[in-house]
Amino acid sequence: MSKPSVIIIGAGFTGVATAHDLALRGCDVTVVERGPIANGTSGRTHGLLHSGGRYAVKDQESAIECIDENMILRKIVPSVIEPNGGLFVALNEKDVAYGEDFIAGCEACHIPIDELTPKQALDMEPNLNPGVLAAFTIPDGTFDPLRLALSFAATARKHGSRFLLYHEVKGLLMDGQGNVTGVKVLDLPANKELELHADMVVNATGAWVGEITVMAGAHVPIQPTPGIMVAFDRRISQRVINRLCPPADGDIVLPQRRMMVIGTTSFTAENLDYIPIIDEQIELMLERAYELSPALKSTKLRGIYNATRPLIGSGAPGRSVARTFKCFDHKETDNVDGFVTITGGKATTLRAMAEKTTDIVLGKLGLNIPCQTMDYPLISYREFYALNN
Repeated sequence: MSKPSVIIIGAGFTGVATAHDLALRGCDVTVVERGPIANGTSGRTHGLLHSGGRYAVKDQESAIECIDENMILRKIVPSVIEPNGGLFVALNEKDVAYGEDFIAGCEACHIPIDELTPKQALDMEPNLNPGVLAAFTIPDGTFDPLRLALSFAATARKHGSRFLLYHEVKGLLMDGQGNVTGVKVLDLPANKELELHADMVVNATGAWVGEITVMAGAHVPIQPTPGIMVAFDRRISQRVINRLCPPADGDIVLPQRRMMVIGTTSFTAENLDYIPIIDEQIELMLERAYELSPALKSTKLRGIYNATRPLIGSGAPGRSVARTFKCFDHKETDNVDGFVTITGGKATTLRAMAEKTTDIVLGKLGLNIPCQTMDYPLISYREFYALNN
């Protein structure tokens, strides 16, 4: 009996994690990507391993999801994670007042925190703003974005998944009933068009999902939302530093290897392949960074970059897997079979997104095979290029 075949469009976090899950559950998987691994948003994240603390007050479903997946990733892919922890710090009385809701929210979401005195916080991180009024520890961490993606991709490849990098999707193959049966791709290095057939096609292109769904006459209510980040050339803290406030522009500064990164803004853009860098947003990021850690003023800028988050419109049709991400079975939403879209979410939740997507894909194929990824250790990211395709 032949394996069920699945094509995944996109080799970002969600695409490679879904390839890993599908391969473990016995599928014949092909991933097509117009660039390298983590070519889009996934390669431009600031690398925060979310504890869920940022969402514990107003979005507790997301917060629980983050803390649960945080702990799973620490277990299955420790080699790409720095489990350095984090702080939420209050810099004014409004921040201090928010702390009451923060404590209650973290308790409700089983996120472990400890309250510190200002002196204790400054002893832990001497480069914090010396005017800190209150602080809490939180189990944040950081990860290397490319290595995280490559670890999932390497493990997927070990179990038979094929990766066609630098292959751009130019259209979807359709049968006489208007259902998706495969993809048309352009092999960019060879400048050659190919047709690939499969039982199911998964659209995992993040902020670009709308450009793929329209090829099938389908629709996903996506709002691509870019944000700017600024990197500094010197690491001045060991922990992730969060502002004790509701989610806002420039509410986090975190260490990433030998750098510090402040993020992020939020705006809209028309052309997803060209996102402008806005001077006013750079100035805002610098201002917020210096508030959290005045010592950053003595560092130099290393880089300014952006990432485009795929935010989902409210009240959208489709199968909601969580408030932060949705998996759309286009048979239900657009009467187009053989086609599923996964979008939204965060890097921290890539494994959970893949699990839910695989559940839906296999359900449509009439299969009931349990997920194994929660406990399955990933192989080294270095193996991706060592294994044959």
